[in-house]
Amino acid sequence: MTGLLAVVICGGLVMGCGQKKSPALPKRPPQDVGVVTLKPERVEVVTELPGRTSSYRVAEVRPQVGGVILRRLYEEGGDVKEGDQLYQIDPARYEAAYESAKASVAKAEAAAEVAKLVVERRSKLAATSVISKQDYDDVVAVEKQTQASVAEARADLEKARIDLEYTKVLAPISGRIGRSAVTEGALVTPGQTAPLATVHQLDPIYVDVTQSSVQLLKLRRQMEEGALQGVENHQAVVKLLLEDGSTYAHAGKLQFSEVSVDQGTGSVTLRAVFPNPEQELLPGMFVRAKIIEGVNEKGILVPQRGVTRNAKGQAVALVVTPEDVVEIRVVEADRSVGDRWLVTKGLVEGDRVIVEGLQKTAPGAKVKPTEMAPAKEGA
Repeated sequence: MTGLLAVVICGGLVMGCGQKKSPALPKRPPQDVGVVTLKPERVEVVTELPGRTSSYRVAEVRPQVGGVILRRLYEEGGDVKEGDQLYQIDPARYEAAYESAKASVAKAEAAAEVAKLVVERRSKLAATSVISKQDYDDVVAVEKQTQASVAEARADLEKARIDLEYTKVLAPISGRIGRSAVTEGALVTPGQTAPLATVHQLDPIYVDVTQSSVQLLKLRRQMEEGALQGVENHQAVVKLLLEDGSTYAHAGKLQFSEVSVDQGTGSVTLRAVFPNPEQELLPGMFVRAKIIEGVNEKGILVPQRGVTRNAKGQAVALVVTPEDVVEIRVVEADRSVGDRWLVTKGLVEGDRVIVEGLQKTAPGAKVKPTEMAPAKEGA
């Protein structure tokens, strides 16, 4: 009986303990987060593409007449001007041909003068019917033939003069000339396949780069919609990064793009022209071209540390609402600009994006936002 009473008492105590309420948990205070308030900015739309330099003009020097090279009159690797003499071909036989052509002209002119005098005398006789009309016509025909012979002789003289001039091989363009393919004593022929030398015009100079056709279409669509404004009368400005990482001192301009897309790579070729007064750029150099394609006057730039990825791989950002509640946004980033993303969708002017304390909060949580200073943001 005593044991039963003890069990009943203990049971009552247990029931009493079960009915006792547990103390309420303290409410979690809002977490401190650092935010950046988005403001529209003027953003240059820049695309960096690999490219190679090529000469503005290339001229292969070939002989127009045959003969033996007597002298080379330029320094290999030096600069030449248009019209400078590069080689001298032996002119002896061309001088003789020129003198012979001069003599032929003099002979033809003398014959023409005699025929002219005959016509003048016969014309008086024909007027008085001393000679027949047929005789007069014959001397007139002879006079015309002598005039034609004079014209033919003068043409031969001009050809001989040109051939004599061609014994002086001149630079067709101004630029830098390479090594000579022949030496003194070499025999050259007109129309030979191998050039004597090659001249490259290096100022200005071309830079050829390739760009995705998809990216090109996107750029054109943005400009048509007014999202981008062309730079300098719709002509894109190009800057260069050299092989050693330095920036080329002079800016260039985009000239044209190919009218067709490469079926293998899906890209189009862009050509830019650069001033090259110091001739720092040489043909065949590898460079990286930064094409300033346009200007977005109201670009939304978001610090990269404020954009993460969700489980689906989408770019997302945490935004603080006016009620200081965290909200998640799916965003689309067009490209990086320094340490920030140029966002085209998902965020607008005035949004407060969390850039510090992302691990301390989640969507729907109450937070205490603190505006980040620009200097701290850049760091």
